[in-house]
Amino acid sequence: MTEQNARLKNFPISWFAIIMGMAGFTIAWNRAEHVFDTGLCVSSVLLGITTTLFVALTLIYAAKAFKYPQEVMGEVRHPVKLAFVPTFSIGLLLLSIAYLHIAPTLSFWLWTVGTILHLAITLYVLSSWIHHTKYEIAHLNPAWFIPVVGNILVPVAGVHHASIEISWFFFSLGLFFWPVLTAIIFYRLIFHASLPERFMPTLFIFIAPPAVGFISWYNLTGGVDAFARVLYFVGLFFTLLLLSQFSYFARIKFFLSWWAYSFPIAAITIATLIMAKATGLALYAWIGAGLLTALTLLIAMLLVRTALAVARREICVEGH
Repeated sequence: MTEQNARLKNFPISWFAIIMGMAGFTIAWNRAEHVFDTGLCVSSVLLGITTTLFVALTLIYAAKAFKYPQEVMGEVRHPVKLAFVPTFSIGLLLLSIAYLHIAPTLSFWLWTVGTILHLAITLYVLSSWIHHTKYEIAHLNPAWFIPVVGNILVPVAGVHHASIEISWFFFSLGLFFWPVLTAIIFYRLIFHASLPERFMPTLFIFIAPPAVGFISWYNLTGGVDAFARVLYFVGLFFTLLLLSQFSYFARIKFFLSWWAYSFPIAAITIATLIMAKATGLALYAWIGAGLLTALTLLIAMLLVRTALAVARREICVEGH
């Protein structure tokens, strides 16, 4: 087998976590441009880059599915890798949000395909969890939020594309499983061995459910009420908790899982900018600007580290 074929065979579905991070980054900049009235078009450039990356990754993974279908099914049936399969459908949902006001028709189709696909994945994952013969406590990590709690993302664009009842359905599903999985994952973190180093960045995913939940709730209800504040401040607390451990995370060796830092930070940045716009309080504007700056530096660092890892043949190799 040639090196190129070997790398294609080992091309992981988790590459689409990059799309989650880049799309969240794009949406964050778009929100900032409106909140601060910057007159910049950074989000338009980012959207073009993100779309190009999504198409490229989709073509590569489609080639893998065609040439090595058994490897794709191996990821779908894997007790850990399964959690990353819906990064593809969530990528579609995030792109639908990014294109919402630029290309509504494209946004509608991205949302429709992403929503149907994500529901199918959710049903498969939950069935797999219920009727399992392979899961152990060591397999559990915060990436397990992605398949089921990811449904909470659907209403952000969904309220513009379909009956609001559909959006409430997906919001309710995600909201129900958020505390369930939080309790299980905390039990694993406290009473069992620490996460393997390569999965430590997934701890940042704790930020995403409340932050995205806030954004969806805001879109569903049209305002910032008491429950919206609860969701936002839980997300902000997890952000403070994890950022306070910066020195620990900075020592972790680079893995593709580092992209788990990106989307959660983007989500709390967007949520904070919504709070700034809705409340008119300067405090949220300052926090939002600080988070956006940190997110921009983070994405730049992740892109450089990923490019270096690819050049050094450290990604898409057996066992990674």
